[in-house]
Amino acid sequence: MQSERHVKLFKNGRNQALRIPREFELPGDEAVIRREGNRLIVEAVQHRSLLATLAKWQPLSEEFPDVDAGLKPLDDIEL
Repeated sequence: MQSERHVKLFKNGRNQALRIPREFELPGDEAVIRREGNRLIVEAVQHRSLLATLAKWQPLSEEFPDVDAGLKPLDDIEL
């Protein structure tokens, strides 16, 4: 795989754009771009799975009220 390739810049509406050659194609359909001096860094967005996200969460320290306390039983309803 090549590590460098010259590409042409073009206008897409009011945005400047470039076509990414196949050998530089990123996975997925979303990327993050940032500027570092005269360089533009484009990185694929790595989506985390729900399990990975939940594993990073810390337990809540606050107590929740007992929602069943003080409730009266419902009357039977005939439909």
